Amino acid sequence: MSNAPLMPKATAVWLLDNTALTFDQVADFTKMHPLEVRAIADGDAAQGIKGMDPLSNGQLTREEIEKGENNPDYRLRLQESKVVLPPQPKRKGPRYTPVSRRHERPSAILWLLRSHPELKDAQVMRLVGTTKSTIASVRDRTHWNTSQLTPIDPVTLGLCSQIELDFEVARAAKEKPIDAAYGGATLLPASETTKKDEFEPAEKSSDDLNVDAVFAKLKTLGGKKQEDEEE
Repeated sequence: MSNAPLMPKATAVWLLDNTALTFDQVADFTKMHPLEVRAIADGDAAQGIKGMDPLSNGQLTREEIEKGENNPDYRLRLQESKVVLPPQPKRKGPRYTPVSRRHERPSAILWLLRSHPELKDAQVMRLVGTTKSTIASVRDRTHWNTSQLTPIDPVTLGLCSQIELDFEVARAAKEKPIDAAYGGATLLPASETTKKDEFEPAEKSSDDLNVDAVFAKLKTLGGKKQEDEEE
């Protein structure tokens, strides 16, 4: 049993127009804020909404309304529905796609392959109700209509819901192993960047040339050459 009646705003409109219940009583029954109920009564909200009679659908009884009208502190109780809906059986097999939408499945497959390459073929099959061979033909560009295919979101096409797509994407991301070999580009530590500056003066001093020593050496070599010629 739901905690709130069907179509709460429409039910609140009917209760405000046809009963003497207080704003708090209506708000408690419809699970709405009292200020929102007051806005409906003032005509500032729910304009154009037709009231829905909760008596006709068995969610409220006339006796329950009379108790509330006689006692402002009384809180209305939602009646149990006499109609029991059978639970929906769990769907097995590929998703059924209407005939009018089947020609749009290749475009949805192309969108999924490009936007979410981490999805497995089985997940794509569940989302758009296709076959593995069709996925392979779209991926390998061997589909008969490859030149005309444009990637389109399957949610926009109505082939699946956003909740189903998010669930499959999150599931694929959880199953995908994390690549620890590459952690992204990072900055070098300060010890590495400053090490070069510390040794630069020493290297520079060893490479500096002593001009006087060079000329003196050249003069010595020149003198030795002249002595060799005189001998």
